[in-house]
Amino acid sequence: MRKVTTLVAILAATLILSGCQLKFPLSKQTNPPATQITTPETEVGTPKKSAHYESNAPEHALTLAGAPVNVVINFNFDLAKPSEIKIEKDGKDYGVGETVIDGNKLSMRRNMDPNSPDGTYTVFYNACWPDRTCHDGHFQFAVDKNLKSSFEDMTDKKEVTISMSQIKFVPMDIKINKGTRVTWVNDDEAEHYVNTDSHPAHTYYPNQNSKALKKGDSYSLTFSTFGIYPYHCSAHEAIMNGYIIVE
Repeated sequence: MRKVTTLVAILAATLILSGCQLKFPLSKQTNPPATQITTPETEVGTPKKSAHYESNAPEHALTLAGAPVNVVINFNFDLAKPSEIKIEKDGKDYGVGETVIDGNKLSMRRNMDPNSPDGTYTVFYNACWPDRTCHDGHFQFAVDKNLKSSFEDMTDKKEVTISMSQIKFVPMDIKINKGTRVTWVNDDEAEHYVNTDSHPAHTYYPNQNSKALKKGDSYSLTFSTFGIYPYHCSAHEAIMNGYIIVE
């Protein structure tokens, strides 16, 4: 065994001296570098994920063109009281009402003030289980309402149609008024979905989840709550995304 080790060492030294380098697989980083985004206020750092954490919406490090309707965190274990979410900026909690545990007990959510100002928000949460143990975590997102200038303004319409064409939502990002009815029509040969974030939990705004839509199929929803709605097609989640702002 020692002879084999010695031979490997000699071979490695010979290759390095000759201008070659041995490359070995790198181990996967357990703590990847922090995702950084520039916001009106600060930079976003590394999230802390509690036990049984799965996903959240809004996503960590996402900059939104409007205040979220709510913040939702998903887990793979049954939640219980006193699970709690706080949505803080400059020491103030912009959460509205109590933290709610969904009926399936795998998600908890809290509404957010639709008049929340621009800046970086830190979501602090405490996830508790039926055995009364709790684990904390946190993540961040930002609001920059200046980004609304790139959205297509449809606030003068009572009904809006979005085409699902060439693996895109067309138009992709829109502004509408409260009470507007939005209809998605699939113009592609491929099946599409309308799914609220996150993927694959689809819990941010559960009403915004369609069945599979074949070519020619449509799906409609009337928006009655102010805020921003990030969504995607779960069959093409990486490239088929959109936003709706309700003003």
